Amino acid sequence: MKKLPRPATTKNPPEQFRGDVWLDPIATPQDPGQRMVVALVRFAPAARTAWHSHARGQTLHVVSGVALVGTRDGVVVEARPGETVYCPPGEEHWHGASPDDFMEHLAMLENADDPAATTTWLEHVTDEEYAAAPWLDV
Repeated sequence: MKKLPRPATTKNPPEQFRGDVWLDPIATPQDPGQRMVVALVRFAPAARTAWHSHARGQTLHVVSGVALVGTRDGVVVEARPGETVYCPPGEEHWHGASPDDFMEHLAMLENADDPAATTTWLEHVTDEEYAAAPWLDV
């Protein structure tokens, strides 16, 4: 058993996120036998990821606020605290906060055999794609 040091909060890079987004790592692989990656991610209102996919999928568990998760087919789902969204392997998606509130979620995924291939980052989500949820008034 080994108690791990607490990594510092980081602000996510603008190449992969639009708006202010902070990441607190919870579990990061320390050796090749570890695969699980878990982070608490905090999004400012209307902040969001770029389009991306994960080699082994991703699970998002909402802690506070309202999360929006969109897919390439135009579906945008809303998830509230206590709700979980699963994005299957290879599915291109984005996630972020609603326009009016901060949002926090736990992001959980498994590293691929090549950790560099775990997440594939793509182009930014447009304002039109973000506003595609029919119940949003942005």
